[in-house]
Amino acid sequence: MPRIRSLLTALLALLLLAGCRFAGDGTPAAVPQVTAPSTLEPEPTPQFRNPLTGLPTDIDLSGQKPVAVMLNNLKQALPQQGNGQADILYEVLAEGGITRMMAVYQDPSTLDTVGAVRSARLYYWQLAQGHDAVYIHAGGSPEFYSARRSQGATTVDGVNGYYSSAEAGLFWRDRERVAGHHYDYEHSLVTSGQAISTVLTRDGLLGPHSQDYSYEMTFVEDATPTGGQSAQVITVPFSNYKTGVFRYDAGDGLYLAEEYGQPYLDGNDGSQVAVTNLLILQATCTVVDSGGRLEVDLSSGSGWYACGGRIIPITWRKGAAQEQLRYYTQDGQPLALQTGKSYVCIIPTTREITVE
Repeated sequence: MPRIRSLLTALLALLLLAGCRFAGDGTPAAVPQVTAPSTLEPEPTPQFRNPLTGLPTDIDLSGQKPVAVMLNNLKQALPQQGNGQADILYEVLAEGGITRMMAVYQDPSTLDTVGAVRSARLYYWQLAQGHDAVYIHAGGSPEFYSARRSQGATTVDGVNGYYSSAEAGLFWRDRERVAGHHYDYEHSLVTSGQAISTVLTRDGLLGPHSQDYSYEMTFVEDATPTGGQSAQVITVPFSNYKTGVFRYDAGDGLYLAEEYGQPYLDGNDGSQVAVTNLLILQATCTVVDSGGRLEVDLSSGSGWYACGGRIIPITWRKGAAQEQLRYYTQDGQPLALQTGKSYVCIIPTTREITVE
């Protein structure tokens, strides 16, 4: 037995020596470690991007018209539905201190319910025209209808004309809103992404952009202003009736929207509206009739841009109805936005924001 143990010990020693290399002085030399080549590959560059947000998409949407939908923003009509899915949200005064939203969607096929749909205003239509968008609304002001007639243009109206009929299959009254609760009938008109895509494609309205149209907005991965000031909470007073508040969430890098003292929610899933880019533009607003309706001058003006928890002053220009909004830094250079959704507030020149 002792002899077997000795043989095993000797064999083990030989095996250990066989695994060693020796330096010139007879001491074992370290065996170099062989590192396997990395199999990680760089992230592929997205082939397609949403022209309204700069975010990657599975299909090429750059040549397709978006849709722009008017949304009721009266307190008693909330929550809206589909507002959280908008690529761009515009908020402007309508009349009497109230505001409406216009939600712009590059790909309506992905949407759930959208509404409640409300009436058009001329300046909202001009904002939609800047996107070469199909404009969806329910009724409208006299100024809007007059301009539409003079241009011989087509919009999608849920109150007057073909698209207000059940035959069109585009709009309907939400049963839960009509059935009771606190909603008036005028706050119940809705549509959906599937209906918008199916009906408007069928009718030839939703398709390629108009000839020579191109949305000229530049997006970068980080557009946080290097100057300016910290902007953790931004208060935007549209009127004595309506004030918007935007709180920066550093964890997500987004501004969370509030109105009427509460989070601004999407009724489809209960999520709070959150955006990467916040633009506040000052424009001259003039009352044009006894109903308090407004004319909003969209030629040019000044404003602010907030992103990444900081804010800077900017200027903006639009001009003709079909021209898109363009934003500039104070030294006149085109403003690049960060990839992500945007919220554009247009307030009277008599109103000033508060930044904390």
